[in-house]
Amino acid sequence: MRKYIVFLILFILGSSLSMFSCKKKDDTSLKLPPTINTLTEVKSLPSFDSTLVNTFFKHYPELQKYQQETTELYQKRKYQYIWFDNKGILEVSQILYGKLNNMEDEGIKTDIPYKEKLETLFQKTTEDQNATVNDELLLTSLYFFYTHKVLKGIDSQKSSELGWYLPRKKKSYVNYLDSIIANPSLINKNEKEVLGQYYNLKEMLKKYRKIQKNNSWDSIVLDSSQISLKLGDSSQTIAQIRQRLFILEDIATDSKSSIYDDVLKAGITKYQNRNGLRENPIIDKRIIASLNVPIEDRIKTITVNMERCRWIDVDVAKAKELIVINIPSYRLKYFKDGKPVLVSNVVVGKDMNKTVIFSADMRYIVFSPYWNVPKSIITKEINPGIAKNPNYLSQHNMEWNNGVLRQKPGPKNSLGLIKFLFPNNNSIYLHDTPSKNLFNEEKRAFSHGCIRVEKPVELANEILKDDKNWTPEKIDSAMHSGKESWYTLKNKIPVYIGYFTAWVDNEGVIHFYDDVYQRDDRLATMLFEE
Repeated sequence: MRKYIVFLILFILGSSLSMFSCKKKDDTSLKLPPTINTLTEVKSLPSFDSTLVNTFFKHYPELQKYQQETTELYQKRKYQYIWFDNKGILEVSQILYGKLNNMEDEGIKTDIPYKEKLETLFQKTTEDQNATVNDELLLTSLYFFYTHKVLKGIDSQKSSELGWYLPRKKKSYVNYLDSIIANPSLINKNEKEVLGQYYNLKEMLKKYRKIQKNNSWDSIVLDSSQISLKLGDSSQTIAQIRQRLFILEDIATDSKSSIYDDVLKAGITKYQNRNGLRENPIIDKRIIASLNVPIEDRIKTITVNMERCRWIDVDVAKAKELIVINIPSYRLKYFKDGKPVLVSNVVVGKDMNKTVIFSADMRYIVFSPYWNVPKSIITKEINPGIAKNPNYLSQHNMEWNNGVLRQKPGPKNSLGLIKFLFPNNNSIYLHDTPSKNLFNEEKRAFSHGCIRVEKPVELANEILKDDKNWTPEKIDSAMHSGKESWYTLKNKIPVYIGYFTAWVDNEGVIHFYDDVYQRDDRLATMLFEE
């Protein structure tokens, strides 16, 4: 009997060692730090008392804005621990800790609430990282702090104060945490949460901060003996410009030459194209002033546009057709299946008549349109014109119709030969114009709020391309008929009017645009106050 018991003990011990050996082999393949427990190792802790949530926020008032979401989260999870298991702190907690400590990479300068308590938690040894309710709720609150700052951005009321009426994305960060817990690495891949442009700007932020750190940014000064510089000229200013363009990657090498050569000319052209400047090989005070914009200002511009990206619903890019107008770039882009099929210069509202930032669905095209003159224009422009010239209305092809002043269809009509309607409360639409010369201007904020399109014929042809009712010839005929006619589109086209002063193109080149409505500084102030 005694031999049998010894044999049984040895058998059980051998089996245990064998099982341990297999387990050890599996664990080593994960190659994770000893302080991190993986989800496959999780053993649930007992649920905690729900009343402790209120108690926590009484002691942590700086996090109270996240109390509602925290309560919703734990009600859903029946007050089970999220960030700990019976062995200590989990991998997802470590990832969150890293993201919190690197929020500046997201263009956000902020103080982490109760950071000293957070640091104390993660400085503990594995044995001391056992779960407490306070630690659990601190991590949850800071998770919401992170998602609100990095993924959501400032609240919609504040963005509306900046004249931003594009629909804000709606996202439950309670539900988002479920996917993070299932796959912690997703927190490093938020493409489904934020517009892809955000990550392009994030890379540029890294690049420009590196430039700031590694390079002096002394002002470039035009030689006092010269008003401007042209190809073949020699000046020490040329060498300074060459160095600046090399730092900004507008030229590939810095030869140190002080002679204005073709390489520098190509770099000047590239710089002008990506900074909203008209192409001009002559170096004058204007381009030097642009080159002298402090690197800190460029960094600020990048960060405020990262913030604007947080407000855009990522599903926008999934639309089969989409028309986008960026006010600061004075540019319209028409997308089909995610690819641009038309790019056109536009004229937008002047400062006193700002074009509104909003979206609506294009439903109609109007050929040979009347222009119903707004009352504000009648008061400010038409009535003074009539007072000076009794024949003002007839000379401008205008007439009264049922108490409404309108301009008759024709080539001199202020709306041109065609307009594109997306009904909205702002009375904004796209239209042709007889004032074609304005599209040659560098800054094109001249309208009363509506958007003038340089390529209206091309836009109409592209919109109606697959409509059997129309051919290019019929479109041209309708535009020149002198009789207003409306056509209802078979498919509504979303139109988004946005405001971005920095944008990274498909080639990875960053473009900066004039802050035409002076909104960047105000947004930067809001971000600092958050």
